[in-house]
Order: sequence, then C-alpha cells, then structure tokens
Amino acid sequence: MRNFPLVSVTVCQPGSGAQASCSTIDNVLLDTGSFGLRLYASAIPASTLAALPVQTDPASGKSVAACAAFGSGYTWGSLRTADVKLAREVAAGLPIQVIADPAIASQAPASCVWNTALTSPAVLGANGILGVGVARYDCGTACAGSTPRAGYYYADSGPATPISMPLANQVANPVALFPIDNNGLIVDMPAIAADGAPTATGTVTFGIGTQANNLLAGAGATVLATDRWGNFSGSVGNGSTVQTFMDSGSNTLSFEDWSIVQDSGFYVPASPLKRTVTLSGTNGVNATTNVVIGNADALFASLNFAFSNLGTFIAQTVDLGLPFFYGRRIYYGLEGMSSGAGATGPYVAYVQR
Repeated sequence: MRNFPLVSVTVCQPGSGAQASCSTIDNVLLDTGSFGLRLYASAIPASTLAALPVQTDPASGKSVAACAAFGSGYTWGSLRTADVKLAREVAAGLPIQVIADPAIASQAPASCVWNTALTSPAVLGANGILGVGVARYDCGTACAGSTPRAGYYYADSGPATPISMPLANQVANPVALFPIDNNGLIVDMPAIAADGAPTATGTVTFGIGTQANNLLAGAGATVLATDRWGNFSGSVGNGSTVQTFMDSGSNTLSFEDWSIVQDSGFYVPASPLKRTVTLSGTNGVNATTNVVIGNADALFASLNFAFSNLGTFIAQTVDLGLPFFYGRRIYYGLEGMSSGAGATGPYVAYVQR
C-alpha cells in the first residue's frame, strides 16, 4: 500500500496494567482523522481475544455492536474493553472495536453501511486502525443522550437496534486515557525525494508541552484551532474555501482542481505542479503553504511506496493526507486539553522542516 503508515499496538486483559494475556498487533494503520482503536478479530490471538470482555447493553442484556464510517468504507464488530499499550504509555480499560468479531451475530444495519465493507485485513490493507485525532470519543455527547443515534452503537438483537452509549463506554482515543502525555501527539515524517522513496520511517511522540521532546512553545508552529472532529477551513490555488483537515490515514493530497488532468481520479499533470494552500483556523489564524502534485501514473510505475506529491480529485473538500506530512512535524491537540503556548485543543499545528 502506498503512503500507508503502520504502527504496532499491544492489547491486554483490562485491569491487568497491560501485563496479562497480552498480544502485540503489528501493521495497524495510524489514522489522525479518526478516533479510537479498531482491530480485526482475526488479527488478535484467541487467548487474548477471550480476555477482552464484550460490553453488554443494560436495557436489553444483549452484546453491544459498534459501527464506524471512514472515507473508504465502514467497520462492524463488537465493543470490547482492553488495556492498550503504545510504546511505554498505557491506556487502561480502553473501549475498543473488534471488527468482524464472531461474538456479534447480527449483520451491519443499513444505517451503518457506507461505501465498502471493511470486513478483513485484506480489504483494509492493515490489521486495524489506530484513530488518534483531536476528539476524545468516536461519537461523544450525541450518542450519550436518551435518544439513540444511528450509525454508532447497537444491541446485537437481529436486527441490530441503535442504543445510547455513555461517554465512558464509547470507543475512545487511547491517548486521552494515558496517565501522562495525554493531551495530544506529534507525527514526524522525513522529507523525501520528488520521485518518492521505497519506504519512509517517522515517529509518533505522545504529549504536547509535557516533555523536552514535545514542546509547542517556541517551535514556530502554525496553530489552527479546529472543530471537535479536526476540521478547519482551507483552499487550494484559486479554489473555494471548504472543509479542510490533515489526515495521516489518507494516502493522497485530495482537493478539487478541474485544471489538472486526471486518470481514474488521480492527478497526472505532464510536469509537476505547485499549488498554494491557504489555511484558516477557527481561532482566526491564517496561513499559507505549498504542495506539489506529480504525475500519479509515473509515480505508480516506479518501485516506490512513499510519495509526497500524490494527488487525487475530491469535490468541496481539502484532505491533506500523508503526502502533506513528509518534511513536516504535525501536532494534534486533544479537545479540552491545554498544551502550553496558549493552545487548547482541539487544534492541529505544523512546522515545516
């Protein structure tokens, strides 16, 4: 998979301090555009899966099923609890989604279905998704009220029935449950050549302004306040100002530009094109930066898998995917959490390398 950042996570029996029935799951997609850990049941060894309890709906006594929608499709599975370890940080008692879990008998309801059914690691291209964007929960207060909201949580009752879910039981951003370094994270990716690279190795640093290696103050970062889902405003070239976000889980620079030649949705200009990106945070901060769009056909013909100039067409949205991350340090401040330098989440920030 091109521009597909993968990490490892360790899941353990909840309440064990990440010490019992643990398994490390490799090849999990790092996704700063979603919220919460979602792993395929088939990727979790049976002994560990058996140690992760399935949540139960108090009203019906049925197991809880969880749904999540992404740009490429949707996931359907159980709502379980685990202690989750990321490097040396532990999120204790974290609600997670286990995709394609045989513990769930019902099929995904119509209110969950979107685009492609991401039913297996082969379909997604990874063993799961680690959502570490700016939100603390995958739904939030909209799912915690007395009226159930379709598209998130269901009683496994055939057919599945939407249910409400208190915040403490919702699929949650693991960073928010760390005892320290829990106010956000930083993604660092190296700059790469215009014709790409076979691989690219970056780092994820937890916490912002909590340690000497994660300072925001004095870094010269552009800080853009966002809505609770990480969205702000932006435009590319002479395009309209539209919803914009920075998403490591997207493998291209996606925006609307009818002047660039396309091939199956990918931009294929005869020669590389530079475009100015204008960004506007909800805090009134405005900034400009540049991106370069290369010929996708030529890039795909190479043996490389990391590209900083791979672009696709998308209407009325600017999605600054992983190509935008190369050569930049990008910060994600969690909602309601202070990071110093006058920055309180939700926000994104970046430093050009």
